[in-house]
Amino acid sequence: MSTVEQNISLVKDFTYSRDLTRRIVEPLEVEDFGIQAMTDVSPPKWHLAHTTWFYEDFILKQYKENYNYVFEDTRKLFNSYYETLSKPFPKSQRGLISRPTVQQIFDYRNKVEEQVLELLNESGQVDEQLTFFIRLGIWHEQQHQELLLTDMKYNFSVNPLLPVYKEGRAETEGITFHQPVEWKAFEEGLTLVGTNDASGSFDNEQPEHKHYLYPFQIANRPVTNGEYIAFIEDGGYTTPDYWLSEGWSTVQEEEWHAPLYWWKEDGTWYHFTLAGAQPLDKTQPVSHVSYYEADAFARWAGCRLPSEQEWEHAFKTENIEGNFLETYLYDESRAQHNTVFGTVWEWTRSPYSPYPESARPDGALGEYNAKFMSNQMVLRGGSTATPQGHIRPTYRNFFHPDKRWQFSGIRLAKDGRV
Repeated sequence: MSTVEQNISLVKDFTYSRDLTRRIVEPLEVEDFGIQAMTDVSPPKWHLAHTTWFYEDFILKQYKENYNYVFEDTRKLFNSYYETLSKPFPKSQRGLISRPTVQQIFDYRNKVEEQVLELLNESGQVDEQLTFFIRLGIWHEQQHQELLLTDMKYNFSVNPLLPVYKEGRAETEGITFHQPVEWKAFEEGLTLVGTNDASGSFDNEQPEHKHYLYPFQIANRPVTNGEYIAFIEDGGYTTPDYWLSEGWSTVQEEEWHAPLYWWKEDGTWYHFTLAGAQPLDKTQPVSHVSYYEADAFARWAGCRLPSEQEWEHAFKTENIEGNFLETYLYDESRAQHNTVFGTVWEWTRSPYSPYPESARPDGALGEYNAKFMSNQMVLRGGSTATPQGHIRPTYRNFFHPDKRWQFSGIRLAKDGRV
């Protein structure tokens, strides 16, 4: 691909990403843009502003001579956690930022987009560093596109009216698994994990390195709602033997009896979705479970969760096909693809830690991933809220083990050969 073609591709991807974000928030009313129902989530308005500020601070301020922020207090308002740049506004108080208004934020997005496109057109042949930062901005926005959906779902769930975000199908409706679990077996030996493609991956996926695996088996599909109901009905939430110590404490303190968004009424299970309240389909993949719940279910089932290295080794040659954000927004047919990528993020038993010989980037970029490598667990595979162009076999997502507002599910593994 020539440099001109690369520049055209970059402009196309940037424009598509920004337009996709607009598509996500189209169903919202103006009152929805400022809601923050818990500390873990952010208001839609903040996501729109933060992803725009990212382009200002990491690109326009660096490449546009005498560039001035659109808002004087941009860093104060929309910096998330980059302590090397400024003191971030408290995450728990993002819902209190009533000004700038929603319309002003949309105007802000438009102005910054114009400046980025002008920069790309002026540059002609974009250098390698600028290309990387534009790509990083696109990846960053893709992460927040997923967060827009997961955060809006939680925000709507606390409303007794159980509002509908998007009429039509729920997120995983049409994604069903009727077939029994089959096991894919792997022999022991060395495998390569991670990537050396610095231009096409985050720093936490690098470098490619050797890892020794013992014989293991991994399931052909995620765990279903029906299988999880069997766990519940067999005393899963009342039997401490299945739970890690912190997990059991969390279950008792939070009074968990089922996955997030589930409830039982007149003998029927229901769950809250982006399409409102829906009866639970037992053949759909279970979603919105914490690591603690995933680990307890696996122990109850006589299995375990895969390590992230086992997961990557098992699926590194699979095509990136599945049920992603674009499927949910655009494709009402919900055609079933494979059962590896998309649908639900899958908890692994691996703690989020640096790879051997990994290097933390200097400056603010060192705060993007590396600073969170403590007390979190790795998830793999992407979900129905993940943009398809964002995922790859080496991608590492990470959350604290008690979190479950993400579309997080379970794939089982076990030791040994068939």
